[in-house]
Amino acid sequence: RKQELESLDVALAACRTNTSELEQQQSTGKEQLRSLETQRETVSREVAGQQRQYAELRSKLSAGQMQVEQFAARRERADSELTEATEQQQQEQENLVAARQLLSGAIDVMEQDTQRREALLQQRDETRGALDQARQSARHDRDRKHELAMREKSVSTQLQSIREGIGRLEVQVARLQERREQLRESFNQDEDPSLELKQQLAIQLEVRLTAEKSLADARRAVEAVEHQMREVEQRRNALEQDTQAQRSVLEQQRLAAQDLATRNKTIVEQINEHDFELEALLDALPEDADPSEWEQSLERIGNRIQRLGPINLAAIDEYKVEAERKEYLDTQNAELQEALETLENAIRKIDRETRTRFKETFDLINTSLQELFPKLFGGGHAYLELTGDDLLDTGVTIMARPPGKKNTTVHLLSGGEKALTAIALVFSIFHLNPAPFCMLDEVDAPLDDANVARYARMVEEMSATVQFIYISHNKIAMEMANQLMGVTMHEPGVSRLVSVDVNQAVELAEA
Repeated sequence: RKQELESLDVALAACRTNTSELEQQQSTGKEQLRSLETQRETVSREVAGQQRQYAELRSKLSAGQMQVEQFAARRERADSELTEATEQQQQEQENLVAARQLLSGAIDVMEQDTQRREALLQQRDETRGALDQARQSARHDRDRKHELAMREKSVSTQLQSIREGIGRLEVQVARLQERREQLRESFNQDEDPSLELKQQLAIQLEVRLTAEKSLADARRAVEAVEHQMREVEQRRNALEQDTQAQRSVLEQQRLAAQDLATRNKTIVEQINEHDFELEALLDALPEDADPSEWEQSLERIGNRIQRLGPINLAAIDEYKVEAERKEYLDTQNAELQEALETLENAIRKIDRETRTRFKETFDLINTSLQELFPKLFGGGHAYLELTGDDLLDTGVTIMARPPGKKNTTVHLLSGGEKALTAIALVFSIFHLNPAPFCMLDEVDAPLDDANVARYARMVEEMSATVQFIYISHNKIAMEMANQLMGVTMHEPGVSRLVSVDVNQAVELAEA
């Protein structure tokens, strides 16, 4: 066993020696392998670089061949275009002579247009003066109409009072006649006539004759006023028609003047841009010059000059890309044009409907205001007036003149008159488009008792179609209500709502 162990130790030492030698050989092989891999990578990079150089050289060679071919084709095209350009130059010289003649004619036309423009400007100034005079006359007629309307109101009031006086006189005459019959009977019976009663009868007859004469004078005055109002209205309508005609003529003249000025400015800019002299151009222009032919010729020359520019090798591919983009943009443009046209049509339709509805609403509210204002004021006159001609951006002015006043601005009205005017306008709007409810917050505060009574009657009249909820501390206004609601403090710091049905309260009081 000892010998076997010794032999095993020797063998183990030999194995260890072999193992160390093999490890050294392995490390040496790994180093050699790493160096070989490094060499392989270097060789691969060199091969790849040579392949790239080869590809670049081949591409340069093909590009050079293509350039040579393109240069040859370009030279041939340049020669042909040079010949064509020479011919075109000769033709353009001939066209230039014709263009000079055309320019001379255009300048003559421009001078005529300038004279015509000056005449149109003078005519426009005269038309403006006439228009201003017509406006002043229309304004004067409008004021005169308003004065006549006020006078008509006053005459109507006087006529009404005269009619009432006549009624009273007729009643008195009837009574006096009855008294006379009684006196005649008593005279026939007693044969004792009363001179005093006869004198009274004569006096009453004279009073009656005087009243009838005053009534006849008042009727003649009313007829004269109505005749004057009809004449003023006819003159106002005629002036408005003349004014509208003058406006249309003035607008046409203004557009023609602008067109002539634009054409004149364009021709002068073109002459200055090309450094030409006007007299030389007039002398060189032919008599049969045609601007349309010159424009077409210039367009052909410009296109040919553009074709002489640098040649792009990738033009075909770029053309395909740009053509596709153009088709896409044309499609988008067509859609946008269609949408724009639809939008413009919608805008025009909305503007037309807006003008129509605004005019109808304005006329209805104006008519209602003219009816309600005299009811609230017991007379007077009020109307709405537009501040501009365009119905889309015009303003609205309220003209209110209570009875006995000739005010020129709203600041001359008292607080109560302003409140009543606002109430008349609001109620006019409610007549046009009544709402289910209308809330009024102490609108009768600045009014006196007489105006509060008129306001209360108007609310009561409109309550047939609109339910009114209003806050008021006025007794007259509260008497008009059907339902009263108030807040009371029965105990300190404790509020309580109190509701009273006026009809039930009246029934309870009568019972």
